[in-house]
Amino acid sequence: MTTHRAPKPLADPDRPVERAVNAALVLAVLAGLGWIAGMIYTLVEWPV
Repeated sequence: MTTHRAPKPLADPDRPVERAVNAALVLAVLAGLGWIAGMIYTLVEWPV
């Protein structure tokens, strides 16, 4: 008869791959915010 154990989690939260993915996501968000700020600055400074 087999035992009914809880399955192990697929990913360990301390794995470096997950930290790298989280760092990439944070950098992507910062880049997006910088791009939006640059677009707003361009629109504000655009000669009309």
